[in-house]
Amino acid sequence: MNDLKKTPLFHEHERIGAQMAPFGGWIMPIQYCGILAEHRWCRESVALFDTSHMGELLFRGDAVGSGLESLLSFRISTIAVGRCRYGFLLNDAGGVVDDLTVYRMADDEAMIVVNAGPADKDFSVIRGAVAGRGFLENATGRTGKLDLQGPLSREVLAALFGREVGEIPFFGFRRLNAAGAEVLVSRTGYTGELGYEIYLEADRLPTLWQQLLEDDRVRPAGLGARDLLRLELGYSLYGSDLDESTTPLEAGLERFVDFSREFVGREALLAQRDRGLSRIRAAFRVSSRRTPRHGYRIFRRGEPVGEVTSGAFSPMLGCGIGLGYVKPSAAARGTLLAIRHESVVMEAVVMELPFYRGGSLRN
Repeated sequence: MNDLKKTPLFHEHERIGAQMAPFGGWIMPIQYCGILAEHRWCRESVALFDTSHMGELLFRGDAVGSGLESLLSFRISTIAVGRCRYGFLLNDAGGVVDDLTVYRMADDEAMIVVNAGPADKDFSVIRGAVAGRGFLENATGRTGKLDLQGPLSREVLAALFGREVGEIPFFGFRRLNAAGAEVLVSRTGYTGELGYEIYLEADRLPTLWQQLLEDDRVRPAGLGARDLLRLELGYSLYGSDLDESTTPLEAGLERFVDFSREFVGREALLAQRDRGLSRIRAAFRVSSRRTPRHGYRIFRRGEPVGEVTSGAFSPMLGCGIGLGYVKPSAAARGTLLAIRHESVVMEAVVMELPFYRGGSLRN
């Protein structure tokens, strides 16, 4: 536990009774008043998440000439200033080192937002590739991040930052001011609801946290609710659904790969696409309220065909849902599956994503 990092809000989480647990090298809030209650509040009002465990890498230089763009599955040079783009940092075999989002801050400046677990490796890989041709700084330690998610989040933020919040497009961002401090507010989201991310100096995080919670429409939510919310949309979680042995093709995320230019892992992905996939991600719905768990085995007609990577009980569907990797022959919509673990057997059917379609994400 001594080697784990604490966010600037750690003591505030403890004070209000959050259940804390290790996550990606950090001690993070899992829940405050209960995962299902926090999930419902996000779907109906506004939930506030401390996501300061995410990593922020600041790059300055020519994204193409430095070699940065060739590391990623997408182009940075075509991102307009004030917009952001999602994609992958891959290894030579096409496996996902990390999934990340790049913010185009200026023509020669970008912020790369990465996951907590692989953040140090991401920094090392990118710094080694751009050394002498660009400058890379790991700003994670001095950067705080809050996510405000829910159908009323725009109204809440507008009351604090002004009406300009309403002008932020989907996958766009603005620099705004509140109480004399500059913050970066973006609109991407991970819950399926209208939502915003707020980046600011870490020492100012507790003040903003308190300001947001003064609004009766806002309640704190932990990583448990966040995981359930993202799963209802079918979003992949790094470390569970994505890792260095999994390619974007297998994960059904080829749309975030630009094959029209060279990048690390491209040849391996093209070769995999040519020879055909031996496994593919599938989404399934259980016929009961039982929860499929990571590592449970997936069967079709009595034969093992894959394994569960994420699973939960979905309050919006009223049943268990999950993601897993299966043989392509078992991935078609409507395919009947059995999820097994020891003496537990759950009947399931393959579905198209997202599981839940009623969110306010693009409102």
